[in-house]
Amino acid sequence: MARKRLNRIAFQGEPGANSHLAARDAYPNMEAMACATFEDALAAVKTGKARFAMIPIENSVAGRVADIHHLLPHSGLYIVAEHFEPIRHQLLALPRAKLTGLKTVHSHIMALGQCRKAIAALKLKPVTEADTAGAARHVREAGDPTQGAIASKLAAEIYGLRIAKKNIEDAAHNTTRFVVLAAKPVRPKASDGPVLTTFVFRVRNVPAALYKAMGGFATNGVNMTKLESYQLEGSFNATMFYADIEGHPSERPVKLAMEELGFFTSQVTVLGTYPASPFRAKLKA
Repeated sequence: MARKRLNRIAFQGEPGANSHLAARDAYPNMEAMACATFEDALAAVKTGKARFAMIPIENSVAGRVADIHHLLPHSGLYIVAEHFEPIRHQLLALPRAKLTGLKTVHSHIMALGQCRKAIAALKLKPVTEADTAGAARHVREAGDPTQGAIASKLAAEIYGLRIAKKNIEDAAHNTTRFVVLAAKPVRPKASDGPVLTTFVFRVRNVPAALYKAMGGFATNGVNMTKLESYQLEGSFNATMFYADIEGHPSERPVKLAMEELGFFTSQVTVLGTYPASPFRAKLKA
């Protein structure tokens, strides 16, 4: 039983959600475990019910996923991998429903926003649901041939719907970056290939603290691929920063940059050092 639990990968959402699709694509030999909330998915790893959690962190169209930056530092888990999943939105309908007969389309508000052109062209009325897979389930249970859903191809398979119109997303580059979390950190070697290091930090309350904290990365030639700020505990004065850098902590430039960061921060928490996804090489090509 314990071995079976460890071969699970938790995700947030109903079966057929894009996070489910990402988990299946990245870890086809693992059992995907649906969780109602991000907190539940993280707790599944923490309690040993799952080995990994597949958590979306940002989307190329919509930007960062809300709440994740707040949850990761306090989860007690470590980022051990990243995965980029192309988002392909499908217009789903009941098996015998006609595309021309659809009047409403149900989905998560983000998916509806990412398919505005197709929705307008088909003259459909958008209806917001909790998530994309839940919208597909709703259409199946309602049995109304005038209702459609925007969801994944996996949701079509799970809920017995047909794809009335495929790949209706407005932006072809629509991609979500996921991080994979585990109870223990991975320890890749600097010689194993490109790696990323992710950390959160809080700067000291002194003039130009952020500028000085970032200076070490510039002077040591360490590429920072992501830097975002978020408010802490509802305060407009307590700001935390989330950062991704290219490099291994054992490498001298990274070590020097992190040391300099420490001089101008009151808190630094490393969330993980992990292999860079091969998808990044395509972005640079």
